[in-house]
Amino acid sequence: MANCKKLRLKDAALKRLLSVVVVTLLGVLLLIVSLRTNTTPVLSELDEDLSEITDIQSFSEKLNLPKQNEFSIRLAKINQMPPRNTDLYPKLAKDHITIVLYVHNRPQYLQVVVKSLSKVVGISETLLIVSHDGYFEEMNKIVEGMKFCQVKQIFAPYSPHVFPDSFPGVSSNDCKEKDDAGKKHCVGSPDQYGNHRSPRIVSLKHHWWWMMNTVWDGLKETRGHNGHILFIEEDHFIYPNAYRNLQLLVSLKPIKCPDCYAANLAPCDVNLRGEGWDSLIAERMGNVGYAFNWTVWRKIHRKAKEFCFFDDYNWDITMWATVYPSFGSPVYTLRGPRTSAVHFGKCGLHQGQGQTNACIDNGSVNMQVDDIDRVANIRSEWGVHVYDNQPGYKAGFKGWGGWGDDRDRQLCLNFARMYHSYNTSLSAVTMS
Repeated sequence: MANCKKLRLKDAALKRLLSVVVVTLLGVLLLIVSLRTNTTPVLSELDEDLSEITDIQSFSEKLNLPKQNEFSIRLAKINQMPPRNTDLYPKLAKDHITIVLYVHNRPQYLQVVVKSLSKVVGISETLLIVSHDGYFEEMNKIVEGMKFCQVKQIFAPYSPHVFPDSFPGVSSNDCKEKDDAGKKHCVGSPDQYGNHRSPRIVSLKHHWWWMMNTVWDGLKETRGHNGHILFIEEDHFIYPNAYRNLQLLVSLKPIKCPDCYAANLAPCDVNLRGEGWDSLIAERMGNVGYAFNWTVWRKIHRKAKEFCFFDDYNWDITMWATVYPSFGSPVYTLRGPRTSAVHFGKCGLHQGQGQTNACIDNGSVNMQVDDIDRVANIRSEWGVHVYDNQPGYKAGFKGWGGWGDDRDRQLCLNFARMYHSYNTSLSAVTMS
């Protein structure tokens, strides 16, 4: 009897131990699933799966992209993660317009934009994609604090900021300023003004082009998306009515302006706030709060050679001076008579900002938001006023330079090929 009792006690103890182990394992599994679903992993905590790294490296080699370092590979892995905050916002609205916010390294600007976005009516219905030009911890922390909608972060893995000692960053044998490559025995081809590349400056155009190709053709969340996507920058203050106004503009565009390529939240002249008329406005496409669909993207993508070979480090001037004119007809956009977004930036994108050297009104922006800016203020019964022959960059402008290096042009073309393995029209374009 004593032996039987001991056996029963041992069995009971073993069962209790097994129960504790099972419960603990279930808890750990649930925690892992929760973290994978709703958070972005810290770089140092990323699981280094060798098969994934091999796949990414093989992908880069096939496209003749720069050889990735470990940091670049980690960023590419993060880009595959699902959006955060799906526990708070499990479903996107059926007619939602995805928003892409592209950022560099101006944290005080970003804080202003994030605060304005948090007050936008309808923001919780959509997906916000934040595209980073490289990785900057302070910028990342600000984005990780966003809780007002689904948020997906992507990081440009080929940003010059990610390659401290090799192309697309700075290489030890790179030509500088106006060096003579033959005499200095350095690497690089100058722009039309005799200046060699500056990695911090060329990153602006590289990031925009990589982002566009990735959003439209690379991400599973947006790949093949037929609707409009809104693009904003880290120095664009967004009014509370911006999203609802944009939805109206997108719905009215096929009726009111069928030849318009896009919808804009602000006038193309960033110094203007709108006319205040009872009329919609059709004008040349602006670079503040612009939205277009996949059909327009395909037209842009087909002009990859024009975009990548134009000697100007500004993506928007490149579009105005060479890509849009190549479409064969004026590229109009539709907007309201009162702005729903404002460009407030004073610092150049290539400068970067820290807490001690902010240049936006001592770290704050005082933007007046009237009652009319808090609700949709576009009317379907309005007509359309068309602006013809507006001033601005046009075909024939030669560019401001900064984009003469053959390596930058080839990298740009490779970005256009990234998600198009069988794109014969692009594969025929080389630097030779």
